[in-house]
Amino acid sequence: MSSTASGAESAASTLSPPVAAKSAWQETRHGEAVTDDYRWLQKKERPEVIAHLNAENAYTEAVTADIEPLADKLYAETKGRIQEVDLSVPVRRAEYYYYTRFEAGKQYPINARRRAGANMAYDDKAAEEILLDQNELAAGQKFFSVAALSVSPDNSLLLYSTDTTGFRQYQLHVKDLKTGKLLDASAPRVTSVAWAADNKTIFYVQEDPTTKRADRLFRMALGSAPVQVYHEAVEQFNMGVRNSRDQKFIELRMGATDTSETRLLPADQPNGNFRSLGRTKGHRYSIEHRDGELFILTNKNAKNFRLVRAPLARPAEKNWKEVVKHDQNVLINNVEVFQDYMVVGEKASALTRMRIYDFKKKTWKSVKFDDPVYLARSAGTPEFSSTRVRLSYQSPVTPPTVLDVDMATGERTVLKRQEIVGGYDASRYESKRLWATARDGVKVPLWAVYKKGVKFDGNAPLLLYSYGSYGIPTEATFSIPRISMLERGVIYVQAHIRGGTDLGEAWHDDGMLMKKKNTFYDFIDSAEFLVKEKWTSPSRMIIQGGSAGGLLMGAVVNMRPDLFHAVHAAVPFVDVMNTMMDASLPLTTGEYLEWGNPNEKAAYDYMRSYSPYDNIERKAYPAMLVTTGLNDSQVMYWEPAKYVAKLRAHKTDKNPLLLKTNMGAGHGGASGRFDAIKEGAFNTAWMLSQWGIKE
Repeated sequence: MSSTASGAESAASTLSPPVAAKSAWQETRHGEAVTDDYRWLQKKERPEVIAHLNAENAYTEAVTADIEPLADKLYAETKGRIQEVDLSVPVRRAEYYYYTRFEAGKQYPINARRRAGANMAYDDKAAEEILLDQNELAAGQKFFSVAALSVSPDNSLLLYSTDTTGFRQYQLHVKDLKTGKLLDASAPRVTSVAWAADNKTIFYVQEDPTTKRADRLFRMALGSAPVQVYHEAVEQFNMGVRNSRDQKFIELRMGATDTSETRLLPADQPNGNFRSLGRTKGHRYSIEHRDGELFILTNKNAKNFRLVRAPLARPAEKNWKEVVKHDQNVLINNVEVFQDYMVVGEKASALTRMRIYDFKKKTWKSVKFDDPVYLARSAGTPEFSSTRVRLSYQSPVTPPTVLDVDMATGERTVLKRQEIVGGYDASRYESKRLWATARDGVKVPLWAVYKKGVKFDGNAPLLLYSYGSYGIPTEATFSIPRISMLERGVIYVQAHIRGGTDLGEAWHDDGMLMKKKNTFYDFIDSAEFLVKEKWTSPSRMIIQGGSAGGLLMGAVVNMRPDLFHAVHAAVPFVDVMNTMMDASLPLTTGEYLEWGNPNEKAAYDYMRSYSPYDNIERKAYPAMLVTTGLNDSQVMYWEPAKYVAKLRAHKTDKNPLLLKTNMGAGHGGASGRFDAIKEGAFNTAWMLSQWGIKE
């Protein structure tokens, strides 16, 4: 861990960190007596818990006082690069164009619309109608977030939902867009919404107040009390409701890690019964509707999914006709069906791509991009009759770009590229695809971005990030705050480790359940590859991950603390066993199919062998910054708090160990755009200080 000592390290050596009290707690699991000295930190309502978190924050503030000027500088750099007054590309729905815009100095967007002009074109001279000014709604709140945002078919009413704590429990509101007033209709803990065709019936899904599982569907006619339509009893399933693209159906989608079900209700028959398209263990599918025909994206006899079509009235497997065959090297991510065209989103070799099908000509065309690594995806094209599909494109060196693709000709029109205020020259930077060989011989893809001129002699500061869970891939995205790191000579790398779907569904399977350790091995092996190839060295490598990626951080520093100089673990899922043994928590029963059910002895033993909190030992650890939010509903604040308390009692080194808790936010951190930049600037300043970079 040799490196230039930062002020934080010297301050940490003279200031005494908070020492969490120990309180006896014990439970027997599979014959093992399990103790947890810091269980008391799970009692959020107790004053001593808040006092301890405040003490940790005060300690962090004290030992990082010397990096405050750098954090302020990074904040100013990032804030100075964003376009404070900004407008999204307007999107047409029926006779209106909808968009969001930001005003100078304001934290939150304004949602607005204008009536379409001649030939349904966007007319910026048409009167603006503000749907929501989120700055007004957020006034006086420490946290504010809008989730659902849906206009009625006749354009007169707006459904929207708000959270003011960060706990991601959203209250549903209905606004009359003619009068600007809220209706009496409201509902708590709403996760998704859909309108019936009558403009007065709302379908919404509500989550359980304790487990946060989205498990109840309600129908509410405005002016009447809501009626529960369906309850999903199976604990591993969550559900969501939406309108079909052609607006002809209400779709109720239920899903577990390995199984799904879709139910349909004609949108013009809100009091009717939903019709199930089937639920079979292990079968995952989704549907799109077009002219009385279903397009079914299915994993039946197709690990990476295939696309079939079947009559709406007879959707059984015996009536399927194949449209896109299964390919073991290509994962079909999504399908969008329009009146005359279909867009299929795919992933191959950790890169996204898109293909367009012309129903009349029965021909395919591909949308291709040239960067070595990039992210291209659908950007939302709500109109079923559209002949153009909207895409977003970005790469580590290319700012986010919105473009329309003519589905008949393939012609692209760039509508907007995110402006970097003060100028941005992509030619100053380079991105690359790398491949590391894991210990079992599997090739793991990585991507890197850096400022040209960096020397690959093992001395470069390098930040390695990854996630590796839930089938969520690692995407090659652009980041304005990252520019400040690249300009200071930092190499930024992401590893597509197993647990995501970067190389298909098998890539996820090989990093979950009883193969979860592949996720950690892939990350360690990727780090060793970067050292071997002289991209960096252990004394110059910092690692970063959040949520399930925070579990990754905790696991790899237990396994190989010598390989990394410092760690930023954000909202980390580190107390695996205590969480997964408590069925009342959000991240438990629904996660059994991802992590394993610890009530089963084999799964318990395997999970116990890598759980970061349970495998802390008396040894030297890297410098660590652990960040969390008091109102986190996904990974409760006490996981990182307990982890830091236990680690502090066991580690034998003098490297800094810091816990920083946002006392007014949740899993995603600060909600305002400038507050979020400030949080990120502190984290970056701390990492830079660990490399000895002080300006």
